[in-house]
Amino acid sequence: MKQFLFTALVTLGIALPAEAAPKYNVLFIISDDLTSTALSCYGNTVCKTPNIDAIAARGTRFTRAYCQGTYCGPSRASFLTGYYPHAIGVLGYKSPRPAIGNRVTWPQHFKNHGYYSARVSKIYHMGVPIGIEQGSHGADDEASWTERFNSKGPEWRAPGDGETLQNNPDGKKPAVGGNTFVVVEADGDDLVHSDGKTAEKAAELIHLHKDKPFWLGVGFVRPHVPFVAPRSYYPPFKPYSKMVLPPKIPGNWDDIPKAGINYCTSANMKMDIRRQKKSVGGYYASVAYMDAQVGKVLAALKKSGVADRTIVIFTSDHGYHLGEHDFWAKVSLRDESAQVPLIISVPGQKPAVCKSFVELLDLYPTLTSLCALPAQPRLQGKDISPMIQDPEHKVRTTAFSVAPMRKGFLLRDDQWAYIQYGEDAERGVELFDMKADLKQYTNLAKNPVYQKTVTQFKTRLAAKLKSLRDNDLRRQK
Repeated sequence: MKQFLFTALVTLGIALPAEAAPKYNVLFIISDDLTSTALSCYGNTVCKTPNIDAIAARGTRFTRAYCQGTYCGPSRASFLTGYYPHAIGVLGYKSPRPAIGNRVTWPQHFKNHGYYSARVSKIYHMGVPIGIEQGSHGADDEASWTERFNSKGPEWRAPGDGETLQNNPDGKKPAVGGNTFVVVEADGDDLVHSDGKTAEKAAELIHLHKDKPFWLGVGFVRPHVPFVAPRSYYPPFKPYSKMVLPPKIPGNWDDIPKAGINYCTSANMKMDIRRQKKSVGGYYASVAYMDAQVGKVLAALKKSGVADRTIVIFTSDHGYHLGEHDFWAKVSLRDESAQVPLIISVPGQKPAVCKSFVELLDLYPTLTSLCALPAQPRLQGKDISPMIQDPEHKVRTTAFSVAPMRKGFLLRDDQWAYIQYGEDAERGVELFDMKADLKQYTNLAKNPVYQKTVTQFKTRLAAKLKSLRDNDLRRQK
């Protein structure tokens, strides 16, 4: 009854005192290398994701959510600590603990306030596929957890039909390991692979800990390469020749700086049209497999009887290119790579679509607020919980993201996407009018008409970076 009353009052916008609020559980589900454009609730008509769609049908789906780092390490370290990558110096694939000292992470904050805190598989950075093959902890932070569990899987070694698509123009390479575009139509069922084991363990933990508050992180590694899934998930995307690639625009790279050309392209990966289409099909099959595992976790939550007091979050660590601009994978600061799916489902809240800007950095303070835990003003994220009650509410006018590999920075607002390479723009600049050029085909940075806009963004970015240097945690020890 207390939970029902609390939910009803929150729905009406009436807040209870923190000491009177019951504790929501938190179920945090994160996919690896997932672009929102692959999800049917974000408009994909080829790749069906009914289980993620079910979260969106009950929750708030954000259409302008941005990661703070466009590859795994800095992105995950950022939203788990509540600090931008440059404030903690985690620009690669290491644990943030040395930088944050005794400051508490997001799951650790919940653990310290009576929650069972656990992760299954990849929440902090963990190498894929090697870390999954080994079952290692990766760049994890042990202090964050009451318990932690890894989910080993065979990855590219899974028995089945495998093909290396990257740097294999003559087709002579067998399926190979590493961070490589490989498609494996695998023999066996879901439990052969890491994500199947992750879903099974998560379901078990929900059942075991349903009687006390929990913060459970469920980290799925698909669709990160290699694109491995049981062969039953492939038929909707075969023959691969029916996959539709993004438009190929002649001279698409002519007006962008060298630093703006992604590290993975159709050309440098030596992928012809057949291989490009198979890459899309393999990616979608991996997404479909991952979505099925999300469904198993949600079914366990419902069966446990605690779904009505559990906040469910679904997101990814960053986006992913699937041939846009002939780019592939992550790292780029274009929308396909920097924008992420984000869905937050709070019991009692009406479903909604929110088109205002948010950052993954905002999750820590937001969930702290929703669960009535003590706020931490030191965090660099913002509490976006009012946006869940009112999707028209705005907390941010600009999103900020970085690509440390490229010394790249993104400022993204309603009108513009401004990308700068190097703190002094020595490696180049990109400016896109996101009203007139949503797909980012025309770089306006050198057009004399837009020099005032470029100058304004340079000034804004310099101020942002200064604020991060002034708040560098490593200098505060």
